Amino acid sequence: MFFATGTNKTSRGWLGWCIYDWANSAFATVILAAVLPVYFVNLVPEGGAQVFWSPNPVRASVLWGYGVSLSMILVAAAAPVLGAVGDRGGKHQQWLGFFCGTGALCTAALFWADDARYWLVAIGLFIAANFAFAAANIFYNALLPVLSRDDKEMDRLSARGFALGYVGGGLALLAVVVLISFPGSFGLSGADMATRVGFVFTGLWWLLFSLPALWLLQGIQAPKRQRAFPAGLRGYGHILREVVSYPDLFRFLIAFLLYNDGIQAVIALSAVFARDVLELPRESVIGCFLMVQFMAMPGALVCGWLAQKFGARQVILLTLILFMAATGYAATITAAWQFWALGFVVALILGGSQAASRSLFASLIPSGRSAEFFGFYAISAKFASILGPFLFALTADLTGSPRLSILILIAFFAIGALVLTTVKPDRGHRHVSEHADQ
Repeated sequence: MFFATGTNKTSRGWLGWCIYDWANSAFATVILAAVLPVYFVNLVPEGGAQVFWSPNPVRASVLWGYGVSLSMILVAAAAPVLGAVGDRGGKHQQWLGFFCGTGALCTAALFWADDARYWLVAIGLFIAANFAFAAANIFYNALLPVLSRDDKEMDRLSARGFALGYVGGGLALLAVVVLISFPGSFGLSGADMATRVGFVFTGLWWLLFSLPALWLLQGIQAPKRQRAFPAGLRGYGHILREVVSYPDLFRFLIAFLLYNDGIQAVIALSAVFARDVLELPRESVIGCFLMVQFMAMPGALVCGWLAQKFGARQVILLTLILFMAATGYAATITAAWQFWALGFVVALILGGSQAASRSLFASLIPSGRSAEFFGFYAISAKFASILGPFLFALTADLTGSPRLSILILIAFFAIGALVLTTVKPDRGHRHVSEHADQ
């Protein structure tokens, strides 16, 4: 069975863990990837918005890139403390529920960003919701090694979580697409009003589906770590010294910092690029993302199977090669069918790269330190999410060419892949065992 692992308690935990991916993926698809970016382009004045750092109006794609970067800076700053608090108290479900509720509320509040006067409100609420989304994932990801007995189970559970998440996110996006396409059928005045109602729907989806997930995860407890949690620069330094003491874990984090930069930029910027640069119709852009969601599920499951057979590192390397090819092609596209073809390829490798990365990291961390180390993992993920969108926005701002900005992302994939080749999982496992025995 899809969620069977052994004991009933563990099977319940697997089901609850995967359901939360179903719940929060609505935010990832509707808010982060497909609908809000397109709506934001329409919200910003056609000639760009006036901002304090530029004498000239700044276009929507640039503002969106800066907004994504700022939200990731905030998560990176908070992640060490959040991870250490989770490990000290062992209350992963409570923190998961708190940030889930906060993020869902901010998502629903996007309903009030209804015209060009409120583009700044829209980006502010997005930053707050994206912070809560990422903070909740620290505690969610920390449960992965607790629910798994070995590396193969982590590969399998991580892939299944992403697979179910892609289905959930896809269905949520489909519901919002129907709402936007047929607003009159729901008594709404037009597509813009339907989009804003879609934001409320997304917040409710995230919140309501998280309730059974949290209930099923009751009793799944990570070991407590009785020590003071770090704060500020001392906290960063303390956790960094511990991470460095595990060489293969440290190398993996460097690689992840690089290649995840490219992945997150692709997720966060592709809809804005399609709408603002390619000038594709809103329906075409959102429809492509809907296709990506459903095609990503079999992609994640196949990559999970390949990770069990050949190893997570090899799967990640394969996906990075394909990402480099796709990114180079993206800089040349001019037609809607090319955007759809590119989306199909990305769909097949997106979930697999993320699931394999999460399970490989989980296999390299010491027992009893999951939330703290996943907090540091979140720092890597969010710092990775800062530089790519920022360089995209800055290059487009300075040169006026968003297409040139896309090519920068290839370097992140290439250098990340080179660093990843130096990671030896078997050696990393031995090092963790040696530290545990000391």
